[in-house]
Amino acid sequence: MTRQTMTVQEAADYLGVSTDTIYNMIREKEIPHFRVRRRIFFTRSAINEWIREQEQQVIS
Repeated sequence: MTRQTMTVQEAADYLGVSTDTIYNMIREKEIPHFRVRRRIFFTRSAINEWIREQEQQVIS
């Protein structure tokens, strides 16, 4: 079974940005995420949907 969640580092690698960028986006509530206690996670499906939404904004 494939894991559906990503850590901050994995999300940064997936998006091709730095972890600092990811933390800034979290602080500004620009990227979908959730917390388990103090740890931050992302679901692959939410990130993929967020990417599609970002693409649509550029096209519009």
